[in-house]
Formats: sequence, C-alpha cells, structure tokens
Amino acid sequence: MNFDQILSLVGGFGKYQKVLYLWVSFPQLILAWHMMVTVFTGAQPPHHCPQHGNSLLDTASVASASFVFHQNLSTSVPADGPGPNHSSCYSVIIRDNRSVRVQSCEQGWVYSNETFLSTVVTEWDLVCDRGWLNSLASAIYMFGLLVGSVVFGFMADRYGRRFVLLLALALQTVFGSLAAFAPNFPIYVCLRFVVGSTISGVIINAFVIGTEWTCTERRVLAPIATDFAFSFGVMSLAGLAYLMRDWRHLQLAISVPGFLLIWYIWVIPESARWLLTKGRTDDAMVLLRKAALTNGRQLPPSIQFDKALTGGKKQTYTPLDLMRTHQLRKMVIILFYLWFVNVLVYYGLALGVSRLGSNIYMTQFAFGLIEIPARGLVLLVLPWSRRLAQGGFLAFGGAACLLMLAVPADHPNIITGLALAGKFGITASFCVIYIYTAELFPTVLRQTGIGMCGVFARIGGVLAPLINLLHSHSPVTPLLIFGTMPLLGAALCVALPETAGRPLPDTVEDAENCDTSTYTAPFSSGLCEDTSKSIPSKEEQECCI
Repeated sequence: MNFDQILSLVGGFGKYQKVLYLWVSFPQLILAWHMMVTVFTGAQPPHHCPQHGNSLLDTASVASASFVFHQNLSTSVPADGPGPNHSSCYSVIIRDNRSVRVQSCEQGWVYSNETFLSTVVTEWDLVCDRGWLNSLASAIYMFGLLVGSVVFGFMADRYGRRFVLLLALALQTVFGSLAAFAPNFPIYVCLRFVVGSTISGVIINAFVIGTEWTCTERRVLAPIATDFAFSFGVMSLAGLAYLMRDWRHLQLAISVPGFLLIWYIWVIPESARWLLTKGRTDDAMVLLRKAALTNGRQLPPSIQFDKALTGGKKQTYTPLDLMRTHQLRKMVIILFYLWFVNVLVYYGLALGVSRLGSNIYMTQFAFGLIEIPARGLVLLVLPWSRRLAQGGFLAFGGAACLLMLAVPADHPNIITGLALAGKFGITASFCVIYIYTAELFPTVLRQTGIGMCGVFARIGGVLAPLINLLHSHSPVTPLLIFGTMPLLGAALCVALPETAGRPLPDTVEDAENCDTSTYTAPFSSGLCEDTSKSIPSKEEQECCI
C-alpha cells in the first residue's frame, strides 16, 4: 500500500487532522506579529533638530525661525537651495531675513510622540544620514529567514519535522524576548536575525506536517487553515501596537506568548509519511494507529507497505538531487522564481504600509483584513487547478501594482485601493505556492525543496525593504518592479504540471513522471474516504493483511 491508501484507512481528514490543524495554526498568529512588527517598532515619526539660540539674533528672529521650522517639518527649507526634508535633519535659523541651515543635529533630534512613544528609530537616532540603518536591519532580518530556510529545511528532512518545529519555536520565543532588552542597535539586529531564521523553521514544518497527514482531496486545507491564522495575526498586531506605543513593550508582548506553546512537546506528532521514508516503520505504525483510533477507524493487524515508499530509507538526499533529473530541474527553476516574486511583492507592499494612509493602525488592519477573502477565494478555485490559480493570482496582483502608476498622487484613496487589490492577488498567490510546491516535490526531498525555494523567497524578502528605499528618489521604480515581475511569473506557470487531485509523489521517480500520472477529478466525491484513487480495493486490502 502507498501512503495515500494508508491514509484512506486511517481517515484522511478526520478529527485527528482537524485537531492537528488547530495546533499548527496557533504559531502562525505569533509569526505574523514577528514578521510585521517593524512596521511599528521601526517607524520613523516626524522629527527635527532642537532649536539653538544665537546671541547675535534678536528674540523675534529666533521666534520666527522656530515658527517657520515647526510649520515645515516635512517640507524643504531654502538654505543653499531647496533639498529634501532639510528641516528634519538640520537646524534652521533666520539671519538677515532669510533662513539659514546650520549643520546636522549634533545634539540629536526631537521626535513627535503623537503616534509612538518610542521606536528603534527614536531610541538610536536612525534618521537622516543614519536612516539607511533601519532598512538594513529589515534586510538582515529577512536574510535570517533565508538562512533558516536552508538550515531548518535540511534539518527537517534529516531529523524530522516535529523536532525542528519545536526547536524553532523555542529559539524564536527566547531570542524574541531578548530583543526587547537589547542595549544597543547592533545587538538588536543580531537578535532579530535569529528570530528571522526561526520563522522559516516554523512556517515550513507546520505546513508540511499538516500536508503529509492529509488526504489528496483535502490537502489544500493544510496551508490555508494556518494562513487564516496568519491574517488574524496581521490584523491583531494593529490593535497591540495601538495599545503599546513603546517598542520594547510591543516586542515583549509579541514574544512572551510563545512560552505558552511548551505543551506542544506532547501534542504535535511526527509525520508518519516521513517516518516511513526513513525506514522507521514501527514508529509510523504507532502514530497511524493513534490517528485511526481518534478518527473512529481500525487498521489491520499488519500492513505491507509499498517498497517505493520504504525502499530508499538508507539513501541520503541533498539539495543537489533537486537538479539531477530533467523534469524536476525544470520545476525547481520555475518554483525558485515564483517564490522570489511572491515574497518580494508581498513584503514590498506590506512594509510600505506607512506611505498609504495617515492612520498607520487602520491601514495595517486593512492590509490584514484583505487577506481573509483572498484566502477564502483560494479555497473555492484551487480544487479545479493549481497551475491556473497560481498564474491568475500572480497576474492580478502584478496588474494592480502597475495600475497604481497611472493614478495621480493627489488621489491617495485610489492608490490605497489598488495597493489593497495588489495585496489581495499576491496573498492568494502566496497561498497557492505553498500547496503547489509541496505537491510537486517528492516526500524524500519535500522539505529540502521547500527549504531551497525559501532561500530564493528570502532573497526577495531581503530586497523588498531595499527596493522600498528607492521610493524617495523615484516613486515609479518600486511599483514597476512589483508589477512586471509577477506578470513574468504568471507566464512561467504554463510550463508547470498540474497536480490537482493527484497523490503526493514519494520518490524522485514519482516526481519525474508527474505529467503522465493519472488525474482524479477534483469533485468526484465530497469525502476523502470515497475517492477511488485513495481507497484500496477489498482484494488489495486482503493482500496487505
């Protein structure tokens, strides 16, 4: 019996799987907080240099200078000539009836506390000539996700999904909490780097555990169920940030709940599919019998497993095996690009939320809210086709970003609406890419493959804040990048095989022959247990006992 047939006997989507989805969804809420918290902790409030007295100036001139300066915090003040935001980075005084720019703020800056009591920007003066350090911190955090994709992806295929998930959760909680007490900016960046690396470990392992325990017809629910929790995390972060205006309090508030997940040691199971590929048949049977009992089923006393599932237990696979065969190599190259584009545009739009509205809390909430219908739409269309859904959502998101270029800057509501439409398309595409990738890679390379895709995804994450930096010099450039690259990705989807309604490939040979595998209609049955592809015949069951 192959694993999909075994799942049919166990119950491919019973109480056991539903409870498992509940467990793997909770961490996604915390992940969303960690991923998006820099929108608030790294925010740059209005600022200016403290006014300096000048004995050569009369009181009226100084008062006039102060008035002019405070009235033009975000505009250029003519000195040697117009320039961007001179009044935010230089002292300005009036001398001989004209404004004069004094050199940079040697005594620090005065920050508005109307929206934030403190941020990492205000605490370590990451403005003006030091403003690039804030974007660098975001890029280093995203680089941590890249490192985590490689390290935790490889570890999960070697040591198991459960072990790596628990390890990543523990590291994330500890280092996230320590970041709230960082004494200086370099230590803060290092701690955030470690947190970023653990994000990848949690995301890919929670997703894969859910996917590998679920039958073919309900596989789409594994990532989408957890993604809904991520969306609620994005929305709830707006409320947490509104209540906690100090960045250290907010950082601690999003990290401490991770300590409550210590009981996951007793409730998160290993992937039985992974155990079988590693030759640990007895351990796999213990979990399968427990799942069958929870689902009200009963397994035969003994089961003969497909040799293709357990025969390669002694072989060790590496990322190089992703490129050894023609079909797998072609899929890998396209998937690398699709992951890169999805993350680049998703975080490019998400981290640029402060430019889309005067109320950063409401805008953040709206960006989280728009993800709910996006993920709901995926549930409706994905059973019909993975390939068309992936390409269609990418094209929609890219087109929305390009349309923003045609809207004048004095229509911010329309621009915000198109940005939300772009976020809608890219969010839906992000849902599909996890499912599609897991269905294309074989079990023996699934975590390694997703981990390597995560490398290219996190390259997009690293570049996203840096591309947003270009907005101050050329507002057109980021949107042009965020619009054209998804359209190219949509075109590349045509070259990928369809996976809807097909069993997960277990071996490299299965993945290589995926274009010729038997296709099962997506709605041939409403229940996993009734699908002819998943259920062995009576004769087959008797042969396996």
